[in-house]
Amino acid sequence: MRVSIFTEPHRGATYDDQLRFARLAEDSGFEGYLRADHYQAMSAESGLPGPTDAWLTLAGLARETSRIRLGTLVTSATFRLPGPLAVMVAQVDQMSGGRVDLGIGAGWYEREHTSYGIPFPSVGERFDRLAEQLEIISGLWATPDGGTFTHHGDHYTLVDAPALPKPTQRPGPPIIVGGRGPKRTPELAARYADEFNMPFKTVAETAEAYDRVAEAADRVGRTGNGRPPLVLSAGIVVAIGRTDAEASRRAAPLHVKSALPPEDPVVGSPAQLVDRIGEFAAVGAGRVHLRLIDLADLDHLELIAADVLPQLDGAS
Repeated sequence: MRVSIFTEPHRGATYDDQLRFARLAEDSGFEGYLRADHYQAMSAESGLPGPTDAWLTLAGLARETSRIRLGTLVTSATFRLPGPLAVMVAQVDQMSGGRVDLGIGAGWYEREHTSYGIPFPSVGERFDRLAEQLEIISGLWATPDGGTFTHHGDHYTLVDAPALPKPTQRPGPPIIVGGRGPKRTPELAARYADEFNMPFKTVAETAEAYDRVAEAADRVGRTGNGRPPLVLSAGIVVAIGRTDAEASRRAAPLHVKSALPPEDPVVGSPAQLVDRIGEFAAVGAGRVHLRLIDLADLDHLELIAADVLPQLDGAS
């Protein structure tokens, strides 16, 4: 089982907070450090000292870490144009020596768009834009050296783009598409992604989502055409402790009213987290992203590294 850490710096974290956490995750044997791409807290939290940009942060981490994979869960397609985003991600991939994962989604949190003057079209248009972004980013990275890339779409037009820079990973960094949507999300994952992620839901709901993605892969002709199968991953909200009191303390932020949809956290002992990861593995997950709430709580990360990772077969 591949095990990555997922954080939400928009709750309130500096670059130095994230660097400390990412370095500890690397030293502790986790495969990846991925972060949310948001500009505002989703509850009554102050969010102090303020947001940090996801790709600017990952560029810094790329130069200050050496092994751990870095990425987003997930970049919002509303935040950046696809051409410049392809440039950003390719550059960070180069800066990291080929350790980047691009998680990308349609965008959903209207309040942060309003706060920062970012257009927020209808959900249908957001998914249309996401589909075009996936086509453009994949196309730019796959364009042969010396070639150009042109795209005429409903929302984006690129003419004779030099398709540079090229990422270190070829044809490009792994793309993660995920979410709870029953129709367009599975199809986009089947067409463009290397990994499908179901975030923070029950094992049963996750298994159903995996089935939908498998059906979509059959419909779009991905199955059996030489492309590698999708990596299936699950997001798990984690609040564990050596005692019930410690776990409850870590879970306290989960009880604060938030714009986030309902989730299925693991609150309790390290053994409970091991069991949950095993349940996800049983329905097909090959990777888990463990969402830890407090980036100042280094002991939480160390507890998982000491009492959970060694119990997972083939953990990274």
